[in-house]
Amino acid sequence: MKQVPNRIILPEEMMPKQWYNVRGDMPEQPEPLRNPGTGEIAKKEELYPVFCEELVEHEFTTERYIDIPEEVQELYKMYRPAPLHRAYRLEKELKTPAKIYYKYEGGNTSGSHKLNSAIPQVYYNKKQGITNLTTETGAGQWGTALAMACKFMNIGLTVYMVKISSIQKPYRKAVIETFGAKIIASPSDTTNAGRAMLAKDPDCMGSLGMAISEAVEDAVTSKNTRYTLGSVLNQVVLHQSVIGLEAKAQLEMVDEYPDIVIGCSGGGSNMGGLMSAFMQDKLTGKANPYFIAVEPSACPSLTRGVYAYDFCDTGKVTPLAKMYTLGCGFMPSSIHAGGLRYHGMSPILSKLYHDGFLDEARAVAQSKVFEAATLFAGAEGILPAPESSHAIRVAIDEAIKCRESGEAKTILFGLSGHGHFDMGSYISYQEGSMVDYEPTDEELQEGFAQLPKIDVQ
Repeated sequence: MKQVPNRIILPEEMMPKQWYNVRGDMPEQPEPLRNPGTGEIAKKEELYPVFCEELVEHEFTTERYIDIPEEVQELYKMYRPAPLHRAYRLEKELKTPAKIYYKYEGGNTSGSHKLNSAIPQVYYNKKQGITNLTTETGAGQWGTALAMACKFMNIGLTVYMVKISSIQKPYRKAVIETFGAKIIASPSDTTNAGRAMLAKDPDCMGSLGMAISEAVEDAVTSKNTRYTLGSVLNQVVLHQSVIGLEAKAQLEMVDEYPDIVIGCSGGGSNMGGLMSAFMQDKLTGKANPYFIAVEPSACPSLTRGVYAYDFCDTGKVTPLAKMYTLGCGFMPSSIHAGGLRYHGMSPILSKLYHDGFLDEARAVAQSKVFEAATLFAGAEGILPAPESSHAIRVAIDEAIKCRESGEAKTILFGLSGHGHFDMGSYISYQEGSMVDYEPTDEELQEGFAQLPKIDVQ
């Protein structure tokens, strides 16, 4: 039998020319967005002050395939197609009969998959004539990716960076500023939402929900400015589908198909992108892969949240989305996986999970995550991001199950980015000062009690 190469490279001419929209094959659609003031179903034009018009179309469409503009395809070619790796050394280390593959998205300066959505979002804003953008960022991958895309297309950018992440990751700030973006630590005194939070808690270290509030407020009160989001939204899951489309084509090149697909999940961009082409097979009855979404036990929206309408931001100015949520006021602990510190989950992923197509959600503690990251780095030679390492943890656990059962399953996981700017977290793990945290039921109940009351069936 022919040996599968360590790195499977898709020929450039086979790169996806269209994004795949999983909504086109879902038997039931996610619940619609709702106006935060009235609770009524949101109309497209109500979102135009926040997002550029073509991205609003992406948010609402149920078309199965959307053409990728040629300009976007050309920018994708700077770093795509991304390699698919066979983890031979990790398999040997684990003594498992499982075949482990990982899709590596860290081969660009942003260090993650986030550039896949940043480029089209900036492209469509530029096409509409928008001159400035705002956004939030947690760990910094999204802020970096958007800063790169804005530099490529000559658009101004203000990034509201979660305060704890701006403290923990100063080099991320430096990279973002290198590409010309302005960074404001959130919560800040530059917006009404930020000032209100600081008045309530002067020492607040922030959250993604808080940073979103500030970025949206800035966008709707500034001239010729729009807001962009790096996760959660339907449009982001759409753009990230290039990950799964490529991965499926690469596995076909070596006559493989995954039994298990694993991705880290904070807001849903990475997991949504990785699972896309394989979820299509499940929805259409062509195959039945098992999907596992992995989240931090400190911010367990899928595993301990409720499926309800909630605001996408702490300041309660964004549309209401029905999703698995901990409540928009939930302030997660200052874990090192800053990109996963979001109170809710993509409405698409939430609906798929609620309806049983996304098979399992698993929450893991950060010390166990870094244990897996260290093992993986020693075996495969890539230092993974804390976020990505959640997927590594569960991939290792599943491979060990195969060792114990003797089953030779094929496992695919998403290595969504590298950890070169996360050395503080690795030092914390190595020194033994890393602390695991899980919110109590009482703390979660406080967030649930504040969920908006929406009278829908």
